[in-house]
Amino acid sequence: MVYLQIMRRLLDEISHLLESRGFDCSRQIRHGFDVLCTKTPDGKHPRVILPLEITASTPEEAARNSEDALDSVMMISHTEGYPLIITRDRWERQRKMTEARLFAHLETFSQTYARNCEVRRIEKTEAQSFLKENHSYGDAACRYRYGLFLKRHTGHNSEREDEIGQLIAVATFSNARKWIKEGKEIRSYEWTRYASLPGMRVSGGMGKLLKAFIKEVQPDDIMSYADLEWSEGTVYRTLGFSPEGIKEPVTFAVGTETWERFPIRPGTAVHEGIAGLTGALFYRNFGSRKYRLKLTDYK
Repeated sequence: MVYLQIMRRLLDEISHLLESRGFDCSRQIRHGFDVLCTKTPDGKHPRVILPLEITASTPEEAARNSEDALDSVMMISHTEGYPLIITRDRWERQRKMTEARLFAHLETFSQTYARNCEVRRIEKTEAQSFLKENHSYGDAACRYRYGLFLKRHTGHNSEREDEIGQLIAVATFSNARKWIKEGKEIRSYEWTRYASLPGMRVSGGMGKLLKAFIKEVQPDDIMSYADLEWSEGTVYRTLGFSPEGIKEPVTFAVGTETWERFPIRPGTAVHEGIAGLTGALFYRNFGSRKYRLKLTDYK
């Protein structure tokens, strides 16, 4: 119950934001955790929001908190869909991005369709700038960078001509890793990042960017990870990927002044001299689910 009482501060802040935007919220308990329950604006789709404070003073405590929270997340997802998880550090350090994700979870976004967009290769600086603003982990090392640009509006969006030509989504892919299977060279690539503009849903956007990469590079195999702090990765299944195991959780030291995360390797001491780590707390994420798309038949 002590942990529940601590959590109420972040829960209160999120609840206040939602209520200021006209959402009705109820505070409930799901499997030992305080959650917010609300509905999409049309009233048809219930949504669960799980606020997580970062309170652990040791990596061991962070691991226990993470295990308890993930158990709760999985039980919620079986009956009410995957909850939106909002951690204190994201709320403090990436407020604009986190709020945009919150309202997207509640289906308050403008929508466009991939058929109204075109895919182009983009430069490193353009991809970096976009991902820094719109992806929770920012940029990542990659070889191929693709942008989705709005070409036209249709339907009720047809009057928004000022958005035509805008970069609205980015996908990046690694260079090839090669290995020999049954005497044949297999080229495998990692889909490292995907992000779209906050407040905009691009129906079919991920698929269109993926198809452009496949057409140009002709990979044998593509793998990616769904961060379980964000989702189970259902979209990968929709795109034809198959689940292939779990990537282990990562423990972070979190500076309480900057709310930045610093990964801590097992057995490694925390150095207080690192910027932002004065009075550090600890947080362990939920790991990631690995997905793979085989485009060449091999074992």
